Amino acid sequence: MPLVAGIDSSTQSCKLVIRDAETGALVRSGRAPHPDGTEVDPAAWWRALRAAVEAAGGLADVAAISVAGQQHGMVCLDEAGEVVRPALLWNDTRSAGAAADLIEEAGGGEAGRRFWADAVGSVPVASFTVTKLRWLARHEPANADRVAAVCLPHDWLTWRLAGAPGLGALRTDRSDASGTGYWSPATGQYRPDLLERAFGRALAVPVVLGRAEAAGTLDPAALAGHTASGVLLGPGAGDNAAAALGVGARPGDVVVSIGTSGTVFSVADAPAADPGGAVAGFADATGRYLPLVCTLNAARVLDAAAGMLRVGLDELSDLALAAPPGADGLVAVPYLEGERTPDRPSATGSVHGLTLRTATPAHLARAAVEGMLCALADGLDALVAQGARVERVILVGGGARSAAVRRIAPQVFGRPVVVPPPGEYVADGAARQAAWLLLGGANPPEWPAAGVEEFAADGVAAVRERYAAARDRVLDRVDPAYGTPPEA
Repeated sequence: MPLVAGIDSSTQSCKLVIRDAETGALVRSGRAPHPDGTEVDPAAWWRALRAAVEAAGGLADVAAISVAGQQHGMVCLDEAGEVVRPALLWNDTRSAGAAADLIEEAGGGEAGRRFWADAVGSVPVASFTVTKLRWLARHEPANADRVAAVCLPHDWLTWRLAGAPGLGALRTDRSDASGTGYWSPATGQYRPDLLERAFGRALAVPVVLGRAEAAGTLDPAALAGHTASGVLLGPGAGDNAAAALGVGARPGDVVVSIGTSGTVFSVADAPAADPGGAVAGFADATGRYLPLVCTLNAARVLDAAAGMLRVGLDELSDLALAAPPGADGLVAVPYLEGERTPDRPSATGSVHGLTLRTATPAHLARAAVEGMLCALADGLDALVAQGARVERVILVGGGARSAAVRRIAPQVFGRPVVVPPPGEYVADGAARQAAWLLLGGANPPEWPAAGVEEFAADGVAAVRERYAAARDRVLDRVDPAYGTPPEA
């Protein structure tokens, strides 16, 4: 019974699962929190990883490890391998202007967006590493001068597990490389010209590994007292690609993940290139592709609504289900932290259709759930426009634990919805990748799933129509002095 470990280094915490490589049975697990904020010292991730390992009882009996992590985060290293500045995370929007500049420099408008979509499968937005590098070069030139290499959160953690053996030993995988803005899923190659265009000079970047290729072996000293020698390190993955692997997504499936961010992605046999910018043409962890739409506002919309109503999340769910579909016309546009898709980094949220009838906790709760799901359904529409085949929606993430979300999702998506039992699917996907590396084979091992809920399609078109009308009235900018929309 060989054991494998999967690590999910997410925005909020580090989760670790240890599973039987052959059956997928969970043996034990551990977790530790990450600090809040949109920029974080990577040392905090390392401390959390070590704490999660200790909480899980160590890794002395584990034969292979793989690390999945939040995408896009910019980790800059100097010649000695020291971190130059805190990492800018995917949800840091200060590089929105840099994204616009990179599109303009490529021809602007449709031509500029088409250039980037053709080059790397995605149009730059504030989330992507390439825009953060431009921001660094323009706003922190002293720090930029020190940078010798750039990598992503999971790359850095894998490198630390290997003992940080020099910049030339940095490794990554196709899924995470495809979110940088300077690696092409279609060609499987870096675009160093685009990196230099953004930053002003060449930088060392991680070697991109194959789908089940070892990144090296664990340095026992990295986690002294907790590991054995000769433990294999997997290539790792971006969090969404790992989640797809964790739930066993196949062509025809669309995964909707409701976590800190909201993501909608499908498993595809061909790369995507959307010049409109809504769909990012990422790669997956199996050799296929993972066209993806990301929203900044997801589960925290539910947290905010619960806070406004002074109830817990379970009570928020009960309230939402007590109101009728469509909340009698009350619509919430959930752009509480700006938005990435559509690209409105300075937008704010809004509520429409407030009347004496709809001014109740139940109506507001229902509008919050429907608004969050409608924003994700817009992402589903964008995937379909790019040729995605949607036979079913797999609903995962912390937000999927809400009974209201599970029951309302088929009404908003208009397609069958499958909800696996709550779990750490990103960490599970990393563990499954580690098992694939350990056991070999053309495909990852098949791990049986149990406790899956299924909900039939039950579309309510009026909900989407009202949401679209309200969404299109949201302004794209706010008054920086007050944080409110400026006068027209």
